[in-house]
Amino acid sequence: MSGRLTQEQIDLRDAVGQLAREQIAPRAAEIDQSGVFPRDVVELFARQDVFALIYPAEYGGLGGTLLTNCLMIEEVSRVCATSGLILAVQALGSLPLLLAGSDEQKQRWFPGLSSGSLLNAFALTEAGAGSDSAGIRTRAVRDGDGWRITGTKRFISQGSEADLVAVVAVTDPEAGRHRDLSIFYVERGTPGFEVARLEHKMGIRGSPTAELVFDDVRVPDANRVGEVGEGFRIAMRTLNRSRPGVAAQAVGIAQGATDVAVAYARERVQFGKPIGEQQMVQAMLADMATRTEAARQLLYEACERIEDGAADAARWAAMCKLFAGDTAMAVTTDAVQVLGGYGYITEYPVERMMRDAKITQLYEGTQQIQRLVIARALLSAQ
Repeated sequence: MSGRLTQEQIDLRDAVGQLAREQIAPRAAEIDQSGVFPRDVVELFARQDVFALIYPAEYGGLGGTLLTNCLMIEEVSRVCATSGLILAVQALGSLPLLLAGSDEQKQRWFPGLSSGSLLNAFALTEAGAGSDSAGIRTRAVRDGDGWRITGTKRFISQGSEADLVAVVAVTDPEAGRHRDLSIFYVERGTPGFEVARLEHKMGIRGSPTAELVFDDVRVPDANRVGEVGEGFRIAMRTLNRSRPGVAAQAVGIAQGATDVAVAYARERVQFGKPIGEQQMVQAMLADMATRTEAARQLLYEACERIEDGAADAARWAAMCKLFAGDTAMAVTTDAVQVLGGYGYITEYPVERMMRDAKITQLYEGTQQIQRLVIARALLSAQ
């Protein structure tokens, strides 16, 4: 489990894991039941400098790697997927700045994001444009030294809580596919920017999933990231580094469900002995542990390949998300089965974990999209 990690990464992982078990796990069921965004968890991460891990030291961060951030997401998601998602979304919303932002933009926003005083989000998806970015209808039109943005974004994680939202919009409808998009950061409180509604969801209930409306929202050109027309390229590079975060969430959920199932199998007595001594239960636990570890090692390898600038980074990102997401769904389903009727009620956390696991097969590209990315990369390789 730790063979590829540095001692510093192991120490960070263990410290965040302890923090999650002691201070987040007792809140996890309540967060799910209430559906209220856990601001106390945000404050906890801020106090412990967990947010700072993903930002460069010169902008107030701790300069952690992609793998380091995924370790943190995994450990927190092991007890609460909603809380793990806070870290994943903070990274996702920051990636366009990390990848293509100017020094002035980084100086302006990274200190607040690093300290946790600012939260952000990434607004790509629309009602008619999920996997197909060519379907984006949100427009940004030049207006003097700025832009006016009009449109609606859907299914935006933490969109209602974000102080800063990266918005992907069409800037040149005539430019052709993949050259017509640009990215702008819109700040909370900007006139015309509103939260239209929040979705009611199967899982990750404490993480608000918002519909955002931009009604002639004016932003200065200084809020544009990268060159005009580079939005698609920046968005794809963003997903290459954010999909491992989803995989980390999935691995954490799978490990958490395995932990609960193993503990239950030791204690639950049927036919005069613990069910963990029954061979069919043992087989399920063995498969759960093996799948989870395989997903973890694929994730860690993907993080290293992507961090090293691999030419096939998109394939590695897609593979780890695909395998980890499917693993989380299979493992949590088996965990519910191990617990039997108790697995189906809220007395134990595996039913919540099963509901939370499903989203890892859907957002930041469905599993079908991941398979297309992988296959196309293989077929185009020389």
